[in-house]
Amino acid sequence: MPQARIAEPDFRERVEESFARQAAMKLIGAELTLCEPGIVEIELPFREDLTQQHNFLHAGIISAALDAACGYAAFSLMPQGAAVLTIEFKVNLLALGKGERFLFRGEVTKPGRTIMVSDGQAFAVADTEAKLIATMTATLMVVQDRKGLQG
Repeated sequence: MPQARIAEPDFRERVEESFARQAAMKLIGAELTLCEPGIVEIELPFREDLTQQHNFLHAGIISAALDAACGYAAFSLMPQGAAVLTIEFKVNLLALGKGERFLFRGEVTKPGRTIMVSDGQAFAVADTEAKLIATMTATLMVVQDRKGLQG
């Protein structure tokens, strides 16, 4: 049975504000498109400047966007005043990063007071078909009121 996902009343605003400060996500053109307790989705249009030598979305871009989705899914369940830091992740690249746009979904599988685990899925979307191209399992740390760290 899944654990209850209880979020602070202002979780969405905190996630959106923190995501807006992410220079890396701005750089690649990623957009936060869904934010629910324990679940976040990020979308990214295809851009040639984000590809590797064969014109597929680079694995580093896929990993960065999955890390953000998993991290913000965890952050959505953290208390006010907390910040999130990734402490470990594993990525499985399953198919080529080939599509018109990409969807990155993170979902908390194990909430906790200090450590959380999120699972992520990356999809390449072409026309109306979405293909799973990568998965991630991320371990995230809840950091309480550290100077200079918020969200």
